[in-house]
Amino acid sequence: MNHIKSENAYKEAFKVIPGGVNSPVRAFSAVKGEPVFIKKGEGAYLYDIDGNRYLDFVQSWGPLIFGHGDKYIENAVINAVKNGLSFGAPTIVETYLASEICSLFSSIDKIRFVSSGTEAVMSAIRLARGYTGRDDIVKFEGCYHGHSDSLLVEAGSGAVTFGNPSSPGVPADLTKHTLLAKYNDIESVEKCFADSKDIACIIIEPIAGNMGLIPATNKFLEELRELCDKNGALLIFDEVMSGFRASLKGAQGLCEVKPDLVTFGKVIGGGMPVGAFGGKLDIMQKLSPEGPVYQAGTLSGNPVAMSAGLVSLRELKADKLLYGKLEFLAKKLVDGLQNNASSCGITLQTATRGSMFGFFFNDNPVNNFDDAKKSNLEMFATFHQKMLEKGFYFGCSQFETGFISTVMTEEMIDDLIKASSGIFRGLAK
Repeated sequence: MNHIKSENAYKEAFKVIPGGVNSPVRAFSAVKGEPVFIKKGEGAYLYDIDGNRYLDFVQSWGPLIFGHGDKYIENAVINAVKNGLSFGAPTIVETYLASEICSLFSSIDKIRFVSSGTEAVMSAIRLARGYTGRDDIVKFEGCYHGHSDSLLVEAGSGAVTFGNPSSPGVPADLTKHTLLAKYNDIESVEKCFADSKDIACIIIEPIAGNMGLIPATNKFLEELRELCDKNGALLIFDEVMSGFRASLKGAQGLCEVKPDLVTFGKVIGGGMPVGAFGGKLDIMQKLSPEGPVYQAGTLSGNPVAMSAGLVSLRELKADKLLYGKLEFLAKKLVDGLQNNASSCGITLQTATRGSMFGFFFNDNPVNNFDDAKKSNLEMFATFHQKMLEKGFYFGCSQFETGFISTVMTEEMIDDLIKASSGIFRGLAK
């Protein structure tokens, strides 16, 4: 493939945008390459400014369940735009979308729309602190909940539970209230509660998608629920990635555990910039203007995103077979990759949840971030580069999740599996 225009575009972007990109992962540094600049998306494919076509498994990092340019969502956006982009005032479509979401989740009585997943998580944590009157929170190594200060933490040394800032500009006085635990390890969570009697909440991706795809076990989620109930803390499910992706009810459609609060991302806006957080009535009533916990946003619930989300959600509800079809394709993909890798003496660890999939170049099962970090990152980088050259667009890090869309076919997956065969043979040399 020729990438001359993308290479030049990256150089120009670098002059005026930090790192040449507006989100760090787009820089392709983890796969030792440079980003391709996209001109358009159509169906299952992306087209770059050099005219190259890629089968897209990123799908704007998850929300495009119906692929690029879905006609129903596109028409909803166009019609909404004709009436105005934003009003800073209530519109009835906000209520329609809120009602649809609340009807699907027994854990949600009320929901508040915001403009991003980061904002949703930040607001949910503030609400949990306001509701409980406590300051500390528990999060898990490898789970990403946006870039707000309290959540940009890394593990302390030795047996220290409390996290340290993982970015300059984040005060230690903020992250000292964030306790770190190990994913799928209940003893590490119990230690957090032993170290602090001031824990407001546990926040977890019940299906982690930001250290690669690593689902929490049902037992672990049940144990978290029990710990929260025992200690008077709230349990927050971050479903920014898994919501409406793993199933129509997200991770909650695959387990019996009910959280106190749930966060969602742009999947509820059909790919438009949007997020939300919701929960039980007594908790949500603490939110302004009903209660004292303040949260606001001019673009929250903007009519364009609400209209796109409403159409998208109704499309999802209408097809009872949709998630089975998506999971079939996801499983076909990872099984095909695993078989090709195995035939070359390369071990892959794979997982699927609904339309989400992941694979690690790792000899051992991956249950947490420590396991994920032992993957062969060099091999993944080479695999990514070679697959991109053959027209297959994966997330540009071993620690990202892939996504299937409804416009993908078995033939497309077969083409990918066939293309990967020769690449694995090259990796094995």
